[in-house]
Order: sequence, then structure tokens, then C-alpha cells
Amino acid sequence: MDSPLTSKVAKLGEDLRKSSELQVNDYKKRFDTVKGMYDDFLKDLIIQGFNSEKSYEFALKFFGSPKIEFVAIDGTEYAKEIFDLVIFFGGAYACTGEIEFHPEISPVVTYREKVLQEGQGISSCVPLYINEVPEVDQTLFQEKEGELALGKSLKDEEIIDNSQISNAIMHFAEYFLAYSIVMKNKDVKLILMDRTLSGDQAGLVGKTSKSGKNWQEWKSRCSLLGYKFKGREITPRMFDYGRYRIYNKILNLPPPRADYLRYRILCLIEEKGKINLDEIVKELKIQNRKERVKKILEKLELLGFIEEHNGFYELKNELKDSWDLLKELVLEVGKRIFEENNLRIEKDGKEHWLTTLDLSFLTLFCLYALIEECWKRGILLIGLTKDTAAKDFKRHFIPICQNNNIISSHISQESLALIPNTDRMFLQSVSLLNYEKIDPPWVLVEYDSAFKTLVPSDEGLEFVRGAIRNKISPEKFFLKSYIQLVKAETDPKLRSNVLAIDRLAYEVDIRRETLFTFKNMYGRFVEPVEVIIYKNKDVENPVQNLVLAVLSSMCESNVPEMFGHNKPLFIADKIAKWHVRLVKNMIEAMGRWIMNNPELRDFIFYMTTFRYRRSEIERFRRS
Repeated sequence: MDSPLTSKVAKLGEDLRKSSELQVNDYKKRFDTVKGMYDDFLKDLIIQGFNSEKSYEFALKFFGSPKIEFVAIDGTEYAKEIFDLVIFFGGAYACTGEIEFHPEISPVVTYREKVLQEGQGISSCVPLYINEVPEVDQTLFQEKEGELALGKSLKDEEIIDNSQISNAIMHFAEYFLAYSIVMKNKDVKLILMDRTLSGDQAGLVGKTSKSGKNWQEWKSRCSLLGYKFKGREITPRMFDYGRYRIYNKILNLPPPRADYLRYRILCLIEEKGKINLDEIVKELKIQNRKERVKKILEKLELLGFIEEHNGFYELKNELKDSWDLLKELVLEVGKRIFEENNLRIEKDGKEHWLTTLDLSFLTLFCLYALIEECWKRGILLIGLTKDTAAKDFKRHFIPICQNNNIISSHISQESLALIPNTDRMFLQSVSLLNYEKIDPPWVLVEYDSAFKTLVPSDEGLEFVRGAIRNKISPEKFFLKSYIQLVKAETDPKLRSNVLAIDRLAYEVDIRRETLFTFKNMYGRFVEPVEVIIYKNKDVENPVQNLVLAVLSSMCESNVPEMFGHNKPLFIADKIAKWHVRLVKNMIEAMGRWIMNNPELRDFIFYMTTFRYRRSEIERFRRS
């Protein structure tokens, strides 16, 4: 006779089966909806194949040589509890090689031999007592200093499971390794990362956003503030300015609008040395917002960023050359973490743990420093991600561009709601259902990554707003696309996954036919939002043609788990996993050493947590 518990399990299984059937049927309906969309409008937005001659010519122009070195970087993390300690590990590893462009054939890629022995990588392994974890991981705290977040348990396992320390170390390691390599090797002209570049920039800005007056939250949670470095003290104003200190006049960054306007003004003052109000609005072409600029200048002076003399504004001495100082700080602290394995700094005669907030600042500054080098030296920076849940192409890009007649599509909101939930699944479905018309490698036309935060506005068809609290990411910073690289030789329907590409924007992307301006109502001001869009496959895009040529040449179909993926990133991932296995073995060996140490035997029982003892007993019982 079945017990009530068995009946409940059986009912749960039946409910799960029915729910799964509904999901499968729903996806079938969605697939049927997208089949005709290729002929309707996607045929104009999908570029099939690349031109080898044009990629060769552009490589000569952009890189200065037909033969360049590349680096692909991937990271790894690990955390393990041992008795009263938690070991946090984070690192990044690189696959390196060369790529040579030819006018008549695809680029030829060669890889460094003995990559494990001679490859480049950095890592840090930090042991912390459980009670020290909240001191380092500031995500466990509320706004007031030392106050654990409400709703978060004080149990050891909750603190360990929710800690972001190893992830923060890994994140910093990836960008620090990329920056270190390009600073040491002037021949590196291509960087591939398994990251969403625009998402990282937005996420790091969000993690470092301040609250309260006079930067009190930063002061209480950021150990680097007040740190004496190169004869100067690191201050909150330096960090505040550094969060948006990514200056490129041709790309118009930071954009002179919304919250970014104050930082663009600071960049302009830094460049000019001294400048008055009329010159600022003329330089930024915002004469219609002169009164607002005046108020921003008054606020900046009140906050101690600038000073005014006879109508001319200049940076306070505290901020002069502060960006160069922050870049040096990144290198100094990065070496301390990854070469000396030290997550502490000495400040005011005492040792302080670097916190996850410190690491977020360092990662953001490192990303900006890397981007500066890429712009300065013609280095192509590409982020390539496999499993993305992004929906901005179907939810944001298509409706906005359709409203403004940028793309020749006439899809109703009802039809958009019926297509697969993510952009990746949408485009994979289109490729599969139109396999006779779409031949990999293919790539979607590029559009501004700012579309991830743009949605249509009720103010009018030409108006847009930020999806959350009217916040719009900086435009003309990164460009986004999707790519599918291979199909099976035996079955044309068997195709690789669609990958998301996020690359840095360059001056070559700024052309009359690629710039489109929308309007955003910011307070009582109507401000322009100028984005980059390659509106169809006929608009020449030399960078994207080069990217498609490079990624196609780095694809290998013979290895099943590499089917349609990037080989250098695949190798970097394997190197990272190999190293983390070594670290796991070392940590487990250390645990066994402690367990078998006769001097500690009497204390072992009290050093271990209840959860650890229970899991060990259950493991022995099963074996």
C-alpha cells in the first residue's frame, strides 16, 4: 500500500511532466512564429561570410601589420571551508598565439606550444577565519558601518555560501592580467575575453555607487581611501571622478548628458587646465543647457572638485593627475594581491583587509586603463559569451528602430511577445528554420550596447528613456552583436550555438551613416542620445568584417565540446580548470594535514563546524 508521501511524490512527478509538456508546446509555437521573420526583415540584418581581402586591408590599417599577437583570457574561482577557515581562490589564465591575415585566404592562427608550462596566469589564494569574511565581503552589510544586512543569516554556512570574495578576486584578475600583458608586450593587438564588457562596466559602476553624504559609505567600507601612495592620499573625490574617467572626445565620452555631464565637464577642465562657462558649453555643444552647466559647476565647487578664479574653473590640486595615480595604484595593489598573495594594506600604522568594494573599484579602473591602451595603440578588445539570457535585441532594439524607420520591420508587439524569450534562442531558431537560406558563419549587424538600457518612451516615437529610473548606459562605448560560426558537414540543420559579442567602439565607427539621435526627457531638459547603429548589412563595417574573419579562423569543429566556440578561450578555460584542480587538491591536502597533526588532535572536534562534521560522517557511511 502506497504511503501518503509516495502519493505526493507521484503527483509531483505527474505535475512536472505536464508542466514540461506545456513548456515544450509553447516553444514549438514560438518557433513557428519566427520562421518567416528572416524574409520579413532579418535578411537585411544578418551578414553571411566575410571578405578576406577587406579584412587584410583593414588589419594593415588598424593594427599596422598583417601579423599580430593575440591573447585570450578566462578566469576561475573556488571557495572551500576547512574547520574555522575559509579558503578563497581566484585567478585568470591566458592562451596566447599569433594570427596572420592574407588577402586571398582566411587568417592563419598559430598557438604557443607548451601553453601550460609557458602560459601566462595570475591567481591569489586568501585564507580567512569565518568571522573575518564579513569584514572583507561588504555585500553582506547594510548602509551603516558594521551592520549586517537584515534578512541575511549570521550562520557560518550562510556567510560562506553568499560570499563574493573569490568572484571579486577572479574578476579583478581577468582585467589585471589583460592590462599587464598589453603593458609588457607591445605586439599584442587582439584581446579576447569570456566576459560581457558593457555589462561589466555597468555592473562595476553599480557596485561602486555611493549613498549618504560626503561618501560616508565608501569611507566605512573601502580600505583604500586614506591610503598613502606615492606621497599622496587616496581620497573619495579621486574615486568618484575615476568611476567615469573614460575620456574620448571623438566618441563623445563621457556623454554630455544626464548624470554623466558633471564628469564630462571635469574631463574637459582637466584637459584645458582652465576654462570658463561659455567655453565649456561651446566645446560640448550644449549652449541650450548653459544654466544647468552653471549649476553643475557650482555644485562641483561646493563638493571640492574644482575652484573658480575670475570666471575660470580649474581642478583642485587633489584631483590633478589623479587618474595617472589611480592607474599606478591598480598596478601596485594588483602585484600585491597576485604576486605576494596579500590582500592587506597598511594604513595609519595598522593592517587593513582590502574589501570587495576595493576590488570593484580596482577592477573598474583597470578596465578603463585597458580601454585607454586599446584606443591609443589600436588593440581590438572583444568580449565573447556563450550562454546569455539577454533580450535587448527583440525587446529594445527592434521596437525603437521600427518606430523611427531605421530598420524595415513591421512587427507587432503581439508577434514580438510570441518569439523565443532570449535573443540567443530567437536567432538560433531563425537560423535553424531557415537553414537553406542562412549559411554560417554569419553575424548580426552591430548596434550600440546602450540599447540594453533603452526602451521606447510615451513622449513620442523619437523619444527613449532608461529602462530603470531613466538611467541610460553611456552610448558609443561598446557595440553588440550575435554570431553563429559553424554547421555540421553531415547535417545542415545541426548548427553551433549563437554567441554574444561585445566589443569596444572605435573612432572608425563614427560616421554619418552610423549615427542616430534619439531624445530623452531628463528632468525638464530634452537631451540627445546619439547611438551607433549599423542599420543593415549594406552599411560597411570594417571592424565587424575583421572580427568575423578572426573568430571564424579560431573555430574548430573536430572537437565536440568546442563545436562553434572560440578555441583560444576554450584553451584558456582548460588552463584555468587545470589550475583550480591543483588548488583543490592542495587545499584538501592541507585539511588532511591538520586532521592528522598530533598537536591539533585535541582541538579538531571544536575547530570543525557541525555541517562539516555531519557531511564527513555521511560521506564515510556511504563509502
